[in-house]
Formats: sequence, C-alpha cells, structure tokens
Amino acid sequence: MQKIINVLAIASTVVSASVVGGGLYVYLNRASIIDGIKSQAVEAALGSLGGLGGAGAAGILQGGSSLPIGTNDLSPDAPQAAPETPQALKPF
Repeated sequence: MQKIINVLAIASTVVSASVVGGGLYVYLNRASIIDGIKSQAVEAALGSLGGLGGAGAAGILQGGSSLPIGTNDLSPDAPQAAPETPQALKPF
C-alpha cells in the first residue's frame, strides 16, 4: 500500500511542477505571445479584404474592381413568384 501512495505522491509532484513551469513560461514570454496573437489577428482581418488590402484605391480607380455596382448584377436572374394568398383572406 505504501508503494501506491508513493507513486501517487510522485505523480502529483510532477503535475504540480509542470503547471508551475507552464505558468512561469507564459508569464515570462507574455509579450511575445501577445505580439504573435496581434499579428495573426491583423493578418486574418486584412486577408479577408481580398484584393483591397494593399492597392485598393488604385484598383478601384482603374476599373479593376469586382464589387457589384448596384445595377442588374444585384437582381435575381429568374422572376420571383408572388406569394400565395392564404385561404382565410380570399374573397368569397
């Protein structure tokens, strides 16, 4: 029975030491961790802009934009059917 308790005590010590070591690592490297996360967030935000990220104004002024301009490219291709009138609202 004493051997089992000793094994559990050693395992508990190892777990406690690893938690303290991990916390110390994060504390000492918090600045670089924060900078890495910030750069990833900026990259994700600018990456979602597509072609507008770097030369957005030049591309738009030269007519190279693939954005909709508000004409027929926003309307549906097929005509939409009118909604059916419910039975209770139909005249007799």
